[in-house]
Amino acid sequence: MLTIRPADLAEAQTRALLALHLAGMQANSPAEAVFALDLSGLARPDVRVWTCWAGESIAGVGALRTLDAAHGEVKSMRTHPDHLRRGAAAALLAHIVAAARASGMTRLSLETGSGPAFDPALALYRRHGFVEGAAFGDYEKSAFNQFLHLELPE
Repeated sequence: MLTIRPADLAEAQTRALLALHLAGMQANSPAEAVFALDLSGLARPDVRVWTCWAGESIAGVGALRTLDAAHGEVKSMRTHPDHLRRGAAAALLAHIVAAARASGMTRLSLETGSGPAFDPALALYRRHGFVEGAAFGDYEKSAFNQFLHLELPE
């Protein structure tokens, strides 16, 4: 059984998974194209972070960044390698979408990498209704990233 709860950024398993997330992003994209949030970025007041647990083991992490009252950004989605394809990412994404709706947001966006390493994440986002679109916020399109958006009807 999976449970989702607000993240404790001081918790060892959470920190280890976030470190793995950053390392994975850096391994698959040049440094100037990595926009993943580190611990200090995830601790900002405009970011809410959740972890997904399978018993006492962390299964995943995900965050919602508020861009403005109507627009949010999905950040730092990562599934622990021991829990791939067991529903953790889908549960976290559904939780983030629900939190965005509950906050009154009408649009969610995300920036992710490109290439085969990102195909499983892209498939997940598309299954949840995200569609490719233009850059948003301060992002710029490059050969190493892409942008997806989800409209959240009121």
